[in-house]
Amino acid sequence: MSECKLNHSHEDVKNKFESQAEFLPLDLKEKFTLFFQKEHSQELLNEVFHLLKKYDLASDEEKKERNNRLSLILQNA
Repeated sequence: MSECKLNHSHEDVKNKFESQAEFLPLDLKEKFTLFFQKEHSQELLNEVFHLLKKYDLASDEEKKERNNRLSLILQNA
């Protein structure tokens, strides 16, 4: 994934999640509920946004990598 210079707000991340939710595994969707109840650093918001961005268009292997990264983030957030 390419680096982006934009900072994404909590609301941006939530909107991106909602647009991609139907493509995400159930266990990740459930973890996002807790994620959105807390405040997070700008760096973390940006990373999650970019992991969700165009998730539906990613290859199966790319989705697996993103799922692993999202799972780690969501467990520790």
